[in-house]
Amino acid sequence: MKEMIIVLDFGGQYNQLIARRVRECGVYCEVHPYNTDPKELARLSPKGIILTGGPNSVYAEGSPLCTKEVFELGIPVLGICYGAQILAFVLSGKVQPAPVSEYGRTEVTIDEESVLFEGVKKTSVTWMSHTDYIAEAPEGFAVRAKTLNCPVAAMEDTSRKLYAVQFHPEVSHSEEGFRILGNFVKKVCGCACDWRMDSFVESSVRELRERIGNGRVLCALSGGVDSSVAAVLLSKAVGKQLTCVFVDHGLLRKNEGDEVEAVFGPDGPYDLNFIRVNAQEHFYEKLKGVTEPEKKRHIIGEEFIRVFEAEAKKIGQVEFLAQGTIYPDVIESGLGESAVIKSHHNVGGLPDHVDFKEIVEPLRMLFKDEVRKAGLELGIPEKLVFRQPFPGPGLGIRIIGEVTAEKVKMVQDADAILREEIGKAAEENPSWMPAQYYAALTNMRSVGVMGDDRTYDYAVALRAVKTDDFMTANAAPIPFELLSHITDRIVNEVDGVNRVFYDLTSKPPATVELE
Repeated sequence: MKEMIIVLDFGGQYNQLIARRVRECGVYCEVHPYNTDPKELARLSPKGIILTGGPNSVYAEGSPLCTKEVFELGIPVLGICYGAQILAFVLSGKVQPAPVSEYGRTEVTIDEESVLFEGVKKTSVTWMSHTDYIAEAPEGFAVRAKTLNCPVAAMEDTSRKLYAVQFHPEVSHSEEGFRILGNFVKKVCGCACDWRMDSFVESSVRELRERIGNGRVLCALSGGVDSSVAAVLLSKAVGKQLTCVFVDHGLLRKNEGDEVEAVFGPDGPYDLNFIRVNAQEHFYEKLKGVTEPEKKRHIIGEEFIRVFEAEAKKIGQVEFLAQGTIYPDVIESGLGESAVIKSHHNVGGLPDHVDFKEIVEPLRMLFKDEVRKAGLELGIPEKLVFRQPFPGPGLGIRIIGEVTAEKVKMVQDADAILREEIGKAAEENPSWMPAQYYAALTNMRSVGVMGDDRTYDYAVALRAVKTDDFMTANAAPIPFELLSHITDRIVNEVDGVNRVFYDLTSKPPATVELE
C-alpha cells in the first residue's frame, strides 16, 4: 500500500497547493473534507494529516472544526493558519482576535530548535493571512516561532506529534516553506518519498483493465492535454474496446478541429476508434442569449453528455464514459469545504438520464504537471504533452457575455495572432516565455477611428501567465514592443476589434481564465 498524506479541507484557498507541495516531496497526497470521520482517517492509514487554512473564526458559531479524536489517532498532524488555530482551540488553548492583523509577507523568527525547522534560517519571510491569532498555546505545546505581532507563529507537542504554523508554508512567498513542509513529511511523518509517475502509469493501466473487464469505453476526447493523456492511457489498458469521440462544438481555437483529427484520426499515430462530431451550430443555438458564465458552463457540459450518449447509442452498448478530469477540476468545483470557484463540465458524476454504467476518470487525482509527466511516460510526443492548456468549455468562457459565431471568429483570429507572435519571439529569448497565453473577447465596445471612419467595436483582452503548477500564477513580462506589435496586428487584421488590453492580474485573486 502506498504511503499517503491527507489534507483536511477547511475552505482555504491554498488547499490544493498544499497537496501539490506534498507530492513534490515524492509522497502521494489527497484532499478530504474537514469533517471526515476519524474512523475513516484511521482506515486510510495516512502517514500524516495536514489541516488547511480557512476564512472562518474557530470560536464563531457554525465554523468548520474537526473533533479531538483526529489528534488522538497517533498520526502526525500539521495545522496551517486556520488549521493551527483549530489545534489550539480544540485542545483548550486560547484563540482570539489579533490586536494587529497580519497579511502578506511577514518576518518570522524561530525561537527554539525544532525538527520542523531543521535547516531553516532563524529569521525568514513567510506569507501570513489572519485576523485571529493564538494567544495561548494549549497545555503540552511549546512555542517555536513568533513575529512582531504574533506571539505563537509556530508551536508543537512532540510527544503527540502535533505541529502548527500560523503562516502558509505552501506558497512560494514563504522563503523556507517548502523545506518546512519537507521536514514534516520526511522527518516527522517518516515518509520514504518514493511515489513516482512511472509507478502511477503502471498501476493505473492494471486497475483500468480490472475495472473495465470486457466492457466498452467511450472517451470524451477534446484534443487537449488532459483528455489526450487519458485516451492514450485507456488505449494502453483496453485497446480496441475504446472509442474516442471528438466533439467539435465550434468553441475551439483556430483550425484546432482539423489538428485534433490529424493526430487521433485514422491517419494518426494512435490505434484508436476515432469519431468526429461536427456540432458547432447545435452549441451556438443552445448558447444563444446566455451571458452568465456558470450557466454557459452548465449548458456546454450538459450538451457534451447528450452528444456522447447519442454517439454511444449509434455504436452499440457502451458501459463506461471516460473523461480527462484532473484534481484541480475536482477541488475548484467545490467538492469538499471549499467554495465553488468555477464548475467544470466533467466533474460531479453522471446525470440520471445517461445510459452509461459509470464514469472512468483515470487522471482524477493528478495535477496538471503530473498529467504531463504521465503523458511522457506513455510515450506521447512532447509537442502534444506540452500543448497550451485549454478549458473544457473552450472559447465559451473566453468570450464574455453571449457567444455567437461572429464573436468566436474574432477571438480565434486574435488568439492565433497572439500564439504565432509569442511562439516566434520565444525562440529568440525564452526567459519570459509564459506557461499559458491566450486572447479573450470582452463584452466592452468602445469608439475608435480606423482610416477616416468612426468605429464602435469590441476590445480583446490578452492573458499570459507564468506558473509552475497553475494554482498560483503571475502575469508574464512580455516585452512592451512585442505587445505593441501584437496589438497592431489584432486591430488591423481582426474584423470587429478596435482595442486591446493586457491582463496583469495574478492568481489569486484572479483565475487564469476570465470566466
